[in-house]
Amino acid sequence: MKPTNSVYTGLPVTVFEVMSRLAMEHDSINLGQGFPDVDGPVDMLRLAAEVLMDGPNQYPPMMGLPELRQAVAAANRRFYDLDVDWKTEVLVTSGATEALSNSIQALVEPGDEVVLIEPLYDCYLPLALRAGAVVKTVRLTPPNWALTIEALEAAFSDKTKLVLLNNPHNPAAKCFSREELSLLASFIEKFDCYAICDEVYEHLCFDERTHIPLMTMPNMRERCVRIGSAGKTFSFTGWKVGYITGCARLLDPIAKAHQFTTFTTPPNLQMAVAAGLAKDDIYYHDLAFGLQEKRDRLASGLDAVGFKVIESEATYFLTVDFTEIANQKGLPLDDVNFCEVITKDAGVTAVPVSAFYGDNAPQNFIRFCFCKRDEVLDAAVEKLMHWVTRAL
Repeated sequence: MKPTNSVYTGLPVTVFEVMSRLAMEHDSINLGQGFPDVDGPVDMLRLAAEVLMDGPNQYPPMMGLPELRQAVAAANRRFYDLDVDWKTEVLVTSGATEALSNSIQALVEPGDEVVLIEPLYDCYLPLALRAGAVVKTVRLTPPNWALTIEALEAAFSDKTKLVLLNNPHNPAAKCFSREELSLLASFIEKFDCYAICDEVYEHLCFDERTHIPLMTMPNMRERCVRIGSAGKTFSFTGWKVGYITGCARLLDPIAKAHQFTTFTTPPNLQMAVAAGLAKDDIYYHDLAFGLQEKRDRLASGLDAVGFKVIESEATYFLTVDFTEIANQKGLPLDDVNFCEVITKDAGVTAVPVSAFYGDNAPQNFIRFCFCKRDEVLDAAVEKLMHWVTRAL
């Protein structure tokens, strides 16, 4: 029989699914996959339910409900001083992953070079390859995750069509500095290319940090599309409501890709997200501060266990170096093996950081998710402490 598509055929399930299945099998506390274990604002739930019952429940406009597109434009102005035309520069999608897929399919031609920054979220590479891209990578390495001019010079060329930037970054939990963004912008301008900016963690920055969209840098307004997520901003990851902001010239083909992918997104969820985006500053402050407290709680516990904790500037995640514990327990420096061992023997599940890299990945780092209830985080630390201190 004729072969199926070579990009997806035989592609393994995501590391998040693998580790989640293993966690279920061993009744382990799952700190691997990045989603909160409590739902977001009750008023948004009520509004979504009311609109669902009252209707209409028919096709909303392909670009998204005007109420949500206007709210996205207003949020861009409020948080980043970006003047956005909601009619031509905002598109609603069924989640950020669909937004990424639409953007890549619409902007990339076969043979174009696409720059990806490692470690990278797992959908980036297959989506780029499916679009026919030639992938070049820029590597960030723990514990510093530094973006260097040498790495950018090695990746960019006259064939570069776009760079995909995840900021704040998962799994590095890094907020790119203004200096780093300025450096990246200079390469984008020099090589006349575009940027797809995955900014789903934009409101989850810690220690008084403020997210800086690449789109706000000089000469980047017409070269960037910016992707946001209601799932991360309001702790409703199952709703799958995303939104893209970009100049009309770029958004037009992206909207066509969306038209022939999902066409639209449930109208009741769109209405609820529109209301959510208008929430006052206290909501956004409390969201970030609450997660910062959870970060500190888990970081303190993991440090006491013996992990070397790397600073988390944003997102849901902590990366740790397990070298000392592996040596103590007589385990190899193999992050996949280590995650399997602690799932089975300690009853706590994490994700191997090597899964976010290609070849020659670092092998001594794992990622924990802290957007869980305090009692869950405390129980995980207790289990890990018991496992580490248990006699060999």
